[in-house]
Amino acid sequence: MKLQSQLNAAFTALLLVVMTVTGYFIYSLILDMLIQDEQRQLKQKGDLLIEVLNEQYGRPDIQNLNSFLQDQDLQLFLYDRNQNAVFYSTLSNSVATEFFKSNDFADTSKSLWEYKNDKYVTSRILLVPESTGLELILLTPLSDIEVVQQNFIFRLLIVFLIGGVAATIISYFFTRKLVTPLSQLKRQLKKIEKRQFDSMDRINATGEIKEVEQSVYEMANELQRYINSQQTFFQNASHELKTPLMTIQGYAEGIRDKIFDEKEEAKGLEVMVSEVNRLKKIINEMILLAKLDSEPDVYNPEKLQLSQIMEQVVDRALPLVSEKGIELEHAIDGSPELYADGEKLLRALVNLAFNGIRHSKSLVRLTITKQNKKVVIMIEDDGDGVPEELIPHIFHRFVKGKGGETGLGLAIARAIIEQSGGKITVARSELGGAKFKIVFTG
Repeated sequence: MKLQSQLNAAFTALLLVVMTVTGYFIYSLILDMLIQDEQRQLKQKGDLLIEVLNEQYGRPDIQNLNSFLQDQDLQLFLYDRNQNAVFYSTLSNSVATEFFKSNDFADTSKSLWEYKNDKYVTSRILLVPESTGLELILLTPLSDIEVVQQNFIFRLLIVFLIGGVAATIISYFFTRKLVTPLSQLKRQLKKIEKRQFDSMDRINATGEIKEVEQSVYEMANELQRYINSQQTFFQNASHELKTPLMTIQGYAEGIRDKIFDEKEEAKGLEVMVSEVNRLKKIINEMILLAKLDSEPDVYNPEKLQLSQIMEQVVDRALPLVSEKGIELEHAIDGSPELYADGEKLLRALVNLAFNGIRHSKSLVRLTITKQNKKVVIMIEDDGDGVPEELIPHIFHRFVKGKGGETGLGLAIARAIIEQSGGKITVARSELGGAKFKIVFTG
């Protein structure tokens, strides 16, 4: 069963329940309201009769009442409370007698009387002066009121029917408006399944559906970027591995075929060893990066003193700094602590420091500060910086700037930092070169 049909069925069922409950309560209440209204009208008629009697005959007595009430088209009794007797009735004697037997005329709290299988609404009016004990009791058959009740309920049912049809039509319109974007979104998801990212269309929607559509669109872009990066990774990986292998193959075949003289052969062996070491380094970094991305258990987080981490970074960078003849500034604010894998974090910071040293002209600056509950680590240099077009891709695998080595160092650093709960970004430094900023929260 389609979602639109389910929504329409649910709305219709809810509407029927609400209308049924409402109709039941209205049906129950309307009879009481009609009875009260009828009693009020009977009282008005009774008061009017007493007023006419008083005007025409002065102080009313039995003889005056009998002669006057004979001309009234009313069902009534003239009852004497003092003697508990009916003096007069517009009904026949047999009917009046049966009424008197079936009902307690002295009980003033009962508003409904019974006669055979019928019920009657009563209204009682005392004649003045009250000391006479005379009371006028007017009757109306309950069946007359029930006819009015049934007419009202019939009209109410018509209103409910029209309202129900209108509500169902409106429900169909709104559920269609709700479900249509979902159906369109389903088609777009099929395109994602088939990797047809370029043919995806945006969907006009509102509310939560718009948020879902936006998330799906962003997911598709991210998936496309990931697939493209994987393709680029395999292309770059094959290129990075192929180049040293071809060099090794060329020198190995030359040595095997005795093409080189002794000096060239020695040089070839050195090149082969160098390329093998390069291959080994690339493969080791690829394996490490794969583990960092896919095996969370390779991380062993612990409480770290970042001052010790900084000292270790400086110690490892010192030989390269001395070789290049540049200055390495380092500063730390207070004694910030961090919960992370010390070995992995050191590897990430060393990669970033070495990257800055390779690209700097005369200065590399390493600082660690604590801002509110955040720990901020920055590595800056005064080199040429990262080209604008390379910034979005600088942390991807095998993406190398000028003078880069394997193209995996920054990717490894990013993976370690993100797995440690941090975030790394790159921008232009005030020193003129690149500024890598790492932020750890909490």
